[in-house]
Amino acid sequence: MAKAWTDDELDRVGSAEELVIASVRHDGALSKQRTIWVVRVGDGIYVRSVYGPVSHWFRTTRTRQEGHIRAGGVDKDVSFLDADHDINGQVDSAYRSKYGPYAAEIIKAITSPEASSTTMPLVPR
Repeated sequence: MAKAWTDDELDRVGSAEELVIASVRHDGALSKQRTIWVVRVGDGIYVRSVYGPVSHWFRTTRTRQEGHIRAGGVDKDVSFLDADHDINGQVDSAYRSKYGPYAAEIIKAITSPEASSTTMPLVPR
């Protein structure tokens, strides 16, 4: 059974401006870290690739679907799950609300169908 985020972790990661993410490679080592945006929807933490499935960091999450994140003072091993795409509308809204002050082109990109196809809930391991 998957572990759940604590309320404190949800608040801290969900309110962090950025999240540092690294995937576990085939050999068990962590990949190069990337800094990405992160949102909270309900009791879940979600990320997606602004460049869609062609992004290198996203493709590396598909290898073992495990990795490590840091955000808001939380340092955690996680699993990268495939999102139920019914959540994408709520994730889009969360990105628009949280990152709305950024350029409209960036918000349009992170809420595009290509980016939405990469939506992943992060689940503590």
